Amino acid sequence: MAFGVGAYLLWGIVPAYWPLLQPAGSVEILAHRIAWSLVVMVVITAVLGRWAGIRRLSARGWAMVAAASVLIAVNWGVYIHAVNTSHVVEAALGYFINPLVSVLLGVFVLRERLRLPQYVALGIAVTAVVVLAVDYGRLPWISLVLACSFGVYGLLKKTVPLDATASLTAESVVLAPIAVGYLVWLGSAGTFHSGGWGHALWLASAGLVTAVPLILFGAGARLVPLVTMGMLQYLAPVLQFAWGVFVMHEPMPASRWFGFALVWVALAIFTVDTVRTHRRLPLPNLT
Repeated sequence: MAFGVGAYLLWGIVPAYWPLLQPAGSVEILAHRIAWSLVVMVVITAVLGRWAGIRRLSARGWAMVAAASVLIAVNWGVYIHAVNTSHVVEAALGYFINPLVSVLLGVFVLRERLRLPQYVALGIAVTAVVVLAVDYGRLPWISLVLACSFGVYGLLKKTVPLDATASLTAESVVLAPIAVGYLVWLGSAGTFHSGGWGHALWLASAGLVTAVPLILFGAGARLVPLVTMGMLQYLAPVLQFAWGVFVMHEPMPASRWFGFALVWVALAIFTVDTVRTHRRLPLPNLT
């Protein structure tokens, strides 16, 4: 539980971190995150002895890793942009609706059947998106891109025969040449040295900010039931939402509160149904 809570707490307070990397732009921050993540993950993978799985990865496996890499890069980039342009609340919405997007992917991609409470939850969630679209005067594209990119990313990860640590290392290997090439191209126009060594260390710390919560999550996922980790996942967007509203003072008119309330009702129905279904499953025969 401590590992799981620690992971989601760190993901929840990350909106406080990305503004520290300014004046670097969102794309440059993303490039630093990818490059330094590779450095951190290479060390961790070597210490844990996980290179064998990466070396055995098939061509199809690398293709899945490459597709997942693109999706996680989009997710990271949009999230950094959202935080640094004061759209933290809209970003939090994306992670609130992400579990419901995963359900839709299960239906349309994996041909899974929905239970009645899941239909109800999805219907309420769609209504919430419509309400919020009217409130914003546009589709909440940041929320939808974050939810959909992370949902499809999770779906692709199921096809890659690597654990979380080795998988992120492989994804970093795919993305790092592009990220490093971009940073080299920036050259003197970049901000790695322009803010002094203090700012350079902040940029380099993006690798740890990426790796540490993932390691905690991986440890927690192995030690507690999946349904427990599923409920803990709401801790991160709750903290992000609180940061956007109470620290960044982003506007929250009554109509926006109503839209978020609908999302929370949908998540409550979805979570209760998941817990009940999990409890009805037969225990595995270990004899």
